[in-house]
Amino acid sequence: MPASEDRPRRLLLVVDAPSLLHRNHHARAHTKIVDRSGRPAWALHGMLRQILEAIDGFAPDAVIFGLDDRTASVRRDFYPDYKAGRTEKDADLVEQLDRAGALLDALGLATLTPPGLEADDVSATAATWARDNGWNCVIITSDRDAFAHISDHTQVLRLINGGISGSPLLDPPRLLAMYGVPADRYLDFAALRGDASDNLPGVDGIGEKTAATLLTEVGPMQTVWADIEVNEGLGVVATLDSWASEVGSRRMGATVLRRLTAPGARERYDFNIRIMSGHDDLDLGITPDIPGTPGLLPLDTHRVNKVVSFLDVEATTALAVRVLSTDPASAAAR
Repeated sequence: MPASEDRPRRLLLVVDAPSLLHRNHHARAHTKIVDRSGRPAWALHGMLRQILEAIDGFAPDAVIFGLDDRTASVRRDFYPDYKAGRTEKDADLVEQLDRAGALLDALGLATLTPPGLEADDVSATAATWARDNGWNCVIITSDRDAFAHISDHTQVLRLINGGISGSPLLDPPRLLAMYGVPADRYLDFAALRGDASDNLPGVDGIGEKTAATLLTEVGPMQTVWADIEVNEGLGVVATLDSWASEVGSRRMGATVLRRLTAPGARERYDFNIRIMSGHDDLDLGITPDIPGTPGLLPLDTHRVNKVVSFLDVEATTALAVRVLSTDPASAAAR
């Protein structure tokens, strides 16, 4: 149900678990932290510490962790070179990636591993769920793909080297300031630019600055392609050249049109859109009106203590009990 005017919008915290595990594996491997059974736990411990810090700061009503399906990939089936060129994962990281879901489920937090899909698809669905149910949403990730989900109700905390407290919380104005493109056109921007980390080339000759100018001055790519199809792109050229005159820059309209109409340009854009678009229709399993269901806070104190203590870091266990067993900020207003 949408939020009423007399109570605050509840908050869904969405965590890209593989993203956090990768970062913490590389940042904390030197600690050689192991759990009580002697298995590597530094990435799991680092992820949990960051999530506890985020929950303590944001006071969400529910938390869900997106996980990648490590056995199948719809995107790789469609594009075998998807993410090709990435270095092989360290065995200790793989082992912790495989254990993450069980640890989080044991705590009583919600996890979702969508068949053939990725954590970003969980983020996309969570942003849609929050919009449709009158909640706010914060996505925690280091992946730029999540920027496509930013809106008036969804922000992205992009993890950088400073950790949770040192990472930027991006909303539409901040995204616009960073990239010069409106939030609802970020996916168009990414498809034009491409993504080297996923082995996705962009449209040849269209870099970040040109893409941002095109999308800001002319409109979304649906408008751009329509003008090319029905007006031979004359509107695109006129708009870009008018902008160039206003800012005292060299005219670029004809060059941009030539690059957008080059053989394979439209196909490359459409291909990138297909690969980059997140699935937003998954079943998150979130039932906010049924107390005790996975993902809803607060969690059972005894359960939290038992599960986290297995990581064998006393300070983290104490922090987890305090943070995860506390009512969210919006509870008092309900």
